Amino acid sequence: MSLSIRNQLPGTVTSVTPGEVMATVKVRLDAGQEITAAVTVEAVQELGLTSGSAVRTLFKSTEVSLATGPVNGLSIRNQLPGTVTDVVSGGAMARVKVQVAGGELTSAITKDAVSELGLSPGSEVVALIKSTEVSLSNA
Repeated sequence: MSLSIRNQLPGTVTSVTPGEVMATVKVRLDAGQEITAAVTVEAVQELGLTSGSAVRTLFKSTEVSLATGPVNGLSIRNQLPGTVTDVVSGGAMARVKVQVAGGELTSAITKDAVSELGLSPGSEVVALIKSTEVSLSNA
């Protein structure tokens, strides 16, 4: 199956913490970083997710925010450091490619944000992704 979701990183489930309706699933990416996904308990069951399950983490480029350094005091669980490799700006929006350990991410942010953050190839950034915006699939 082909998907329009640009960001797909492989990993292994390290823990599943179920709640009444939602569960948090911690995934160790193949490059060693940890990412948390908040998915329904039903999805955990349907995908058969347990510790050791091979998965792909998926998240849309519009759900990837960028910061120029680590951010403390923030509820966003997923913070992946990386380096900008490409910036393409349009009339209002921009596509920013970020090399992270184990892969490349795409972020769709405003052209103004690119300018205000001074982003260009070589810029060090942190990609921020809310756990509720991370989807999982079997690898």
